[in-house]
Amino acid sequence: MAQKRAIFEEVGAEQRPAEQPKGGMIDARPKGARKAIRVWLIVLFALVAVMIAVGGLTRLTDSGLSITEWRPVTGAVPPLSEADWQAEFAKYQEIPEFQLQNADMTLSEFKTIYWWEWGHRQLGRVIGLVWALGFVGFLVTRQIPRGWTGRLLALGALGGLQGAIGWWMVSSGLGGDMLDVDSYRLDVASYRLATHLGLAFVILGLITWFALQLSRSEAQLLTARRGRETGLMGSAGILVGLAFFQILLGALVAGIDAGRNYIDWPLMAGGFFPPDPFAIEPLWRNFFENDGLVQFLHRMSAYVLTVVAVVVFLRARKSSYRKTRAAYHGVIAMLAVQMVLGVVTVMHSSPWYLAILHQIGAVALWVLILRARHQNAYPQSQSLRDA
Repeated sequence: MAQKRAIFEEVGAEQRPAEQPKGGMIDARPKGARKAIRVWLIVLFALVAVMIAVGGLTRLTDSGLSITEWRPVTGAVPPLSEADWQAEFAKYQEIPEFQLQNADMTLSEFKTIYWWEWGHRQLGRVIGLVWALGFVGFLVTRQIPRGWTGRLLALGALGGLQGAIGWWMVSSGLGGDMLDVDSYRLDVASYRLATHLGLAFVILGLITWFALQLSRSEAQLLTARRGRETGLMGSAGILVGLAFFQILLGALVAGIDAGRNYIDWPLMAGGFFPPDPFAIEPLWRNFFENDGLVQFLHRMSAYVLTVVAVVVFLRARKSSYRKTRAAYHGVIAMLAVQMVLGVVTVMHSSPWYLAILHQIGAVALWVLILRARHQNAYPQSQSLRDA
């Protein structure tokens, strides 16, 4: 005989399927140690930013050629005895920079520039070690979020490439290549310096973007992407390209000490164009080695960057997102500071303390532009009052 059912019992309750988890991909629990990886990236960011500053000071103190060999492993150990110091000094005495420019240098003075270059290279080793320990640790413990292994590995690969380019840069100043009948290259090639600094900013930019991505969950990024400001994001992309080009021109200026000549502004030696902008043969070398032309291009690029930044800023002010507007206020404020720093640096013939401030300012501006573009790509939600 069939069992009686309770009056409120649902028919077929025994066949009720198991309760399914609510939500879909957006509500899924995030996988991987996003916060821990972000902290690791912030440490790398700080180290790379310091590396850029130390590299600038190494150049400003003319220390870059003090170590004439590339020994990635054994080079970590500095000279430990007087005989070791004499051996290192003897190697430096063989290159044209010493013979034609620093022939009266003492061992004590050599030690000063040696320690600058050694510290620069040592910091590069520390960055590589921090990356390796972090990447291997997260990989072994399977804490890397899906799709991020390749990105984090690419940072390490670019870091290794940067070390090789650094030596390629230094080696250009060791041989004393003849530039013309009366002069030799006593410093590193400016275009190699620009390549070295440019890659440093690429690495810093990637770390910045990755850290911003990891500051929010995948669910938050997917939701934010629906409100992407495509037009403003494209304008910000142009701004990124112009800023990077300006950084490369700044490296060329630094490579040939072009900032120490033509110290009037807004004119150059009393005119709009510098005198003899194409005096070097062949013609293409003027764009890398003519101090007047290189500084002129750096100035003109700064003006173009400023005009474009103002246009993008005015467009961004119409954004419905408060944080987007705030991000572009940060960009335009830092750009104004950087312009003033650039003018003051040139008008004082680029003393090291102003030159390094100008380089640090470039780092800050670069990061702020990338942050603003990320805000366009993934605008953050806000209250109606904020809107």
